[in-house]
Amino acid sequence: MQVRQAGVADAEGIARVHVLSSQAGYRGLLPQSLLDGLRPAHRVSRWTATVRQTSWPGRGVLVADDADAIVGFVDLRPAEDDDPDAVGVGEITGFYVLPAAWRQGVGRHLMAAAVRGLHAAGYMSAMLWVLEANTRAVRFYSQLGWEPDGSSRDRLVRYRRNLG
Repeated sequence: MQVRQAGVADAEGIARVHVLSSQAGYRGLLPQSLLDGLRPAHRVSRWTATVRQTSWPGRGVLVADDADAIVGFVDLRPAEDDDPDAVGVGEITGFYVLPAAWRQGVGRHLMAAAVRGLHAAGYMSAMLWVLEANTRAVRFYSQLGWEPDGSSRDRLVRYRRNLG
């Protein structure tokens, strides 16, 4: 498995990972009808546009590639929150790993690459938002040094990590 910068050709694989991991990871946390209605084909154009907006080192998508199959991805960019604490902070706006690859180190490798990438972009800290009830994700982020910073909105909690 390797972690690399995503290209437009990866959009379909990214969309597949996004949908399958959302359906498994948010089961019982979001309405099942919403999860059942998710389709990778509906997300390909979004991920194509996102990848096209890449501007390394501060903005882009990294993918975990295993034998030419996308098994995870992370979307990195400058923080877009309105509060003054977010100025000059990098943000992970999406972090997903295929359920079949959970607990196999893919997430740890992907997060390590994301942290290195954000640090290389000049950010001293990074943030991400996580669904408060998503205990699996909260545990994962906490084990990797992310901590809640006291901000929350709509059942989401903001986590931060120093990068330096």
